[in-house]
Amino acid sequence: QEQLVESGGGSVQAGGALRLSCVISKHLWNTKCLGWFRQAPGKEREGVGTIDTVGGSTYYANSVKGRFTVSRDNAKNTMYLQMNMLKPDDTAMYYCAADAVACWSLFTSDYRAWGQGTQVTVSS
Repeated sequence: QEQLVESGGGSVQAGGALRLSCVISKHLWNTKCLGWFRQAPGKEREGVGTIDTVGGSTYYANSVKGRFTVSRDNAKNTMYLQMNMLKPDDTAMYYCAADAVACWSLFTSDYRAWGQGTQVTVSS
């Protein structure tokens, strides 16, 4: 069964931090290329960061570089998104995704499997 389940969202004030988790089924974990995306109301879904589960390489959107970190725990089939120095513009539904054509890709069309999302709200 293919499954991705996000958790860890919530409400935080600007400047605060949150850590999102995504538990991924083994089959999808073994596809190697995982990513985090977000979608704010009225906007297109956009890539945030990606990770190669084998080598650990990560890639980030310019808007989050230096503030967000993608990591993984291979033993738990879990990917994380540590978000620091949060801004109101970071408010969105956050999704994890798997089975991409390339581990550096931040394009939604390159990912085949998606979670249901977890809401992050940052107040000023």
